[in-house]
Amino acid sequence: MLAEPGSETAFAKINLALHVRGRRADGYHELETVFAFVDAGDAVSVTPAAQDQLRVSGEFADALGDGGNNIVAKALALLPHGPGWTVDLVKRLPVAAGLGGGSADAGAVFRLVERHFGLPENWHTLAASLGADVPACVRSVAARGHGTGTDLGEVANDLAGAPVLLVNPRVPLATGPVFRGWDGIDRGALPTGDLRRVAVHGRNDLEPGAIALVPVIAEVLAWLAQTGGWLVRMSGSGATCFALYDDTKSRDAAAAKVPAAWWHMAGILR
Repeated sequence: MLAEPGSETAFAKINLALHVRGRRADGYHELETVFAFVDAGDAVSVTPAAQDQLRVSGEFADALGDGGNNIVAKALALLPHGPGWTVDLVKRLPVAAGLGGGSADAGAVFRLVERHFGLPENWHTLAASLGADVPACVRSVAARGHGTGTDLGEVANDLAGAPVLLVNPRVPLATGPVFRGWDGIDRGALPTGDLRRVAVHGRNDLEPGAIALVPVIAEVLAWLAQTGGWLVRMSGSGATCFALYDDTKSRDAAAAKVPAAWWHMAGILR
């Protein structure tokens, strides 16, 4: 039973690689991806209340829906948490940005419920009903994803502690149009091996379609490529791009030079 406030970080999700293998009969796409999580993101805190209430603040608060339409409210409605919770969400991650921001928020709620009440046995099914990234975001550890991304498998995480820089041009990009822009060509499966090998030899098949919709993504990728990172890629369906570095000094030097018009966040991989 929650007797005092609890808090969780909604860790930013990135796709180190995302391979689109085909279109499914149900209208979704068959994916192979590898998830990784940054040690920073939105902040979620909860206190006991007579009924559920969501309060949103932070830089990107205005971009969110409110009330029952918010994924945090939907997650709460699915899970045991007593009479109610007041949830304070500090929205630090841009919305519709390929970072799983809403999914990460929902994942933080699942972890808070697990801590204080325990999760039901069907928590994975409940999480998947909220979105394809939510099951991965509940655990927020590196994992391989299959199907629509909800079927998870383990991957040897040799990138924990790797410095990462996230950059977004402050242009929201809806997932649906990006997937519709996929050219339909299956370019092959994810590599096998540890996280670094999968990342280096993988790709993001959604990059071309996203760039066609938001050309500035190509500018972000080109800018990151000249900062000394050993891997530069777009995350998910965009428009956030990331670079991985050998050391924090290189990452911080790059972060200091990010164009003022763009959003950025520096962190390390979990």
